[in-house]
Amino acid sequence: MKSIIQVKQKEQRYSPEKRVAILGSTGSIGTQTLDVIGEYPDRFAPTLLVAGTKVDTLIQQALRWRPEMAIIADESKYWKLKDALEPHGIATAAGQPAINDAMEADCFDTVVTATVGYSGLAPTMRAISAGKDIALANKETLVVAGELVTSALRVSRSRMLPVDSEHSAIYQCLAGEDPVKVRQLLITASGGPFRCKSAGELAAVTVNDALRHPNWSMGAKITIDSATMLNKAFEIIEARWLFDMAPEKISAVVHPQSIVHSMVEFVDGSVKAQLGVPDMRLPIRYALGDATRLATSDSPLTLDRMVSLTFEKPDEERFPAIKLGHYALHRGGTAACVINAANEIAVAAFLREQIGFGDIYRLIIEALDKMPFVAEPAFDDYVRLNDETRTYIQSLIPKKA
Repeated sequence: MKSIIQVKQKEQRYSPEKRVAILGSTGSIGTQTLDVIGEYPDRFAPTLLVAGTKVDTLIQQALRWRPEMAIIADESKYWKLKDALEPHGIATAAGQPAINDAMEADCFDTVVTATVGYSGLAPTMRAISAGKDIALANKETLVVAGELVTSALRVSRSRMLPVDSEHSAIYQCLAGEDPVKVRQLLITASGGPFRCKSAGELAAVTVNDALRHPNWSMGAKITIDSATMLNKAFEIIEARWLFDMAPEKISAVVHPQSIVHSMVEFVDGSVKAQLGVPDMRLPIRYALGDATRLATSDSPLTLDRMVSLTFEKPDEERFPAIKLGHYALHRGGTAACVINAANEIAVAAFLREQIGFGDIYRLIIEALDKMPFVAEPAFDDYVRLNDETRTYIQSLIPKKA
């Protein structure tokens, strides 16, 4: 069976102005998406903006871009949003049900899913059912429910294009290639801020230490996931579903310079790589442009200034999270859903300094041991296991003094 991306490649639709919804417009990917849209005002228009809690930023964005609607997930901030925007003719709403319902609105063609974590699943499923194209930056959607999502895509006119830099790189490397000829996908990882630290040093790292990513500027949650390398485990799972690739054909390789965004090795021994500056606007631009290359004035990659590009195997003893990705793929069912839910609660607790860095992995293992397993889950099973896992792991978090 071909991947969802390969199946839909020949069905690209183009209009002079693509109407874009942004889930998570106030976050790192969301703001960079608006930067990209600003480069091509005759081609793209943001018509729906959705944020979680940053109502002031959402108001500023809406007044700048004049979408048809702006939605805030935090219902307590609805009246501030309404009072600021409705005098300007911008419709407003609040709450998760409103976000889900908006995915079926006629005001947009493509949705950039730039929310963090499990919250992206339900609106993405609604968008697929409505035939919207998905520019996927929310990897947890496929991590939690990859089989469910890809099954829905196969009977929808929706297309899913990757925004994660690693998966965009693989997508570009596979263009024009026969997927049967792929030997393996090589997903690159920077190694995060702790690549050279010993196991003993890792036990003592602080939140500030973990938030100092050497190459990328990202939100707090994904930065911590990069430090634990669970982000790479999730990307392995995401790649399996995006490209319909057997788990044993997907590997991670540490590349500290973050210039090679990923590679594909073929059966004849050749390897294709996609290189670029560590800037998310490149994959955002490629996804919004329907896998075409849009000219930009951004500074190009200048290889002559580089001393070297290096690669090494990830140390799975110090960073065992990558093993979790392969475990989840081989186990299937609700395993990855439980891993993601436990991780979201554990990372939030680490950011609040309630637990240590090593406790994140420990709590994930605890969740896998205690939570029930469903081999062939329906949507409601994912919802239930997500809720139950969060409740259980939260009960294990010590109260902050």
